[in-house]
Amino acid sequence: MTYARLVPQLARLAILLIVVTFVLGPLTVAVFGGFKTNGELLASPFGLPSHWNTEFYSALLNDPGFWKYLGNSLIISLSTVVLTLIVAAAAAYVFAQIRFFGSRMMMSYLLAGLVFPFATAILPLFIKVRDFGLLDSYWAVILPQTAFGLSLSILLFKTFFEQLPKELFEAAYVEGCGYIRFFWRFTLPLSTPILATVGVFAFVQSWNNFLLPLVVINSRDLFTWPLGMMQFRGEFLVEWNRVLAFITLTILPAVVFFVAAQKYIVAGLTGGAVKG
Repeated sequence: MTYARLVPQLARLAILLIVVTFVLGPLTVAVFGGFKTNGELLASPFGLPSHWNTEFYSALLNDPGFWKYLGNSLIISLSTVVLTLIVAAAAAYVFAQIRFFGSRMMMSYLLAGLVFPFATAILPLFIKVRDFGLLDSYWAVILPQTAFGLSLSILLFKTFFEQLPKELFEAAYVEGCGYIRFFWRFTLPLSTPILATVGVFAFVQSWNNFLLPLVVINSRDLFTWPLGMMQFRGEFLVEWNRVLAFITLTILPAVVFFVAAQKYIVAGLTGGAVKG
């Protein structure tokens, strides 16, 4: 291997190591921090625990409130994913397969949502949720999250659907297959990568959402894990080992969901990038 080719490879490796350090560093501190005492955590935050104390993890796993927070987050996140996939896939299919007056204008209007900050809409959103009588309920979080996630989801679905073979639809149409039947029997089964991609994006965004549940949920029985984290941190402000153990256990579902779907994500994102 020549020197000219070795230097770029070493540079890429160095950049990769830096990125991995920034990504895994905080996660490693959180995982190991849950096994340490406060003194050891302050003295050596990045080192391995001298004694693997499982007290904090065990206490959380035996706490009904912890499971309540996770259950609420899971209900809201999975409902958001299902609703997002159904609405976004159906809308994107229409934009990709049917040409009608105003389709470009409507698509541009939807894409404008990509540059609209969620925080700027929190006050009018709260008023609308209150007017519909949805405050302090799962739907107060599920419906706004779905609405704000539609812009990106429809764009990804539309790009993917446009790359499906046109000959497939033409052959199905000759056999008497309409748009709706073709969507359910052919388009969706061929769209596993983009379904997984959009599903992961929607799940992670919903799982980590803090601002919206904070504004529209008041009952502690409906708290999601970020609100539970706020409550837990208030109770154990100085005991950072307990807080880190809580963080570790609550991010695991999102990590597992992402790892399970990762082989589809790249295919979903790049599926519409190249024709042919």
